[in-house]
Amino acid sequence: MKEVEGKVAFITGGASGLGLSMARAFTAAGMKVAIADIQQDALDIVLKEFAASNAEVIGIKLDVTDRDAMEAAADKVEKELGNIHLVCNNAGVAVGGSITEMSYTDWDWVMRVNVDGVVNGMQTFLPRLLAHGEGGHIVNTGSIAGHLPVAGLSVYNTGKFAVVGMSEAVKQDLANTNVGISVLCPGIVNTNIFDSGRNRPEQLQSSTDTASKLLDADKQGTDKTNDNIEAVFENVLDPSVIGDMVLHAVQSDEFYIFSHPEFRKPLEARAAEISASMERWADYRNTNNI
Repeated sequence: MKEVEGKVAFITGGASGLGLSMARAFTAAGMKVAIADIQQDALDIVLKEFAASNAEVIGIKLDVTDRDAMEAAADKVEKELGNIHLVCNNAGVAVGGSITEMSYTDWDWVMRVNVDGVVNGMQTFLPRLLAHGEGGHIVNTGSIAGHLPVAGLSVYNTGKFAVVGMSEAVKQDLANTNVGISVLCPGIVNTNIFDSGRNRPEQLQSSTDTASKLLDADKQGTDKTNDNIEAVFENVLDPSVIGDMVLHAVQSDEFYIFSHPEFRKPLEARAAEISASMERWADYRNTNNI
């Protein structure tokens, strides 16, 4: 989607952090933007920011786990801004701590937002992008945690691995269409993810405040995982960098968006470990004639 001026973008989790950085980059490029967020107060602040400019921006209070609300949001955007061309499934939450500390409510909350929220965005918007025939793009916010396991982030890892895998498969499904897809895989960015517990529903609260333990994840690892952990907690980026990178990826039809090159070595180490395991099991099968 090289030409974005005048096109319409929809962003979940758009009133802060990564989502807001995308909204700023998109409006600067001349796009019309719908910012969806679960926090009305955050939306109000952001809308005041854009009101001071010539940007065409609307706000929608949205819980991404609510499928009916997602459909209603899509209808509202089309009515007020026109056909939607760019969808950023960005809303996310996180918990931290050992797997032994996790409860069903930890799993349910994170999976519903980080996985079901993306599924709901895909199911709601992709048919619309394909139907209007004007071309489009989807950006799913994964994480470097969708490629690298990190001690103390097992629940978050699970959800982000799912988003990355989903996006890789959808890329193949969309290969012969005029709708592209990208998966954003940042390391740590200066966002409100460490305070995501502020939006945790009452019925999904845990007896342990696992949302506040994200910063303790670097204390969970063993010597074997320290490289991954240190890489995750170093080189925190400003969100504005991500917004510009996402816009470039959309215009260039880039699939993977890796904002933190310092993860190259741990990613290569993981790939090497997988390759070595393949060799060992090939030898096992040959030795045992199976």
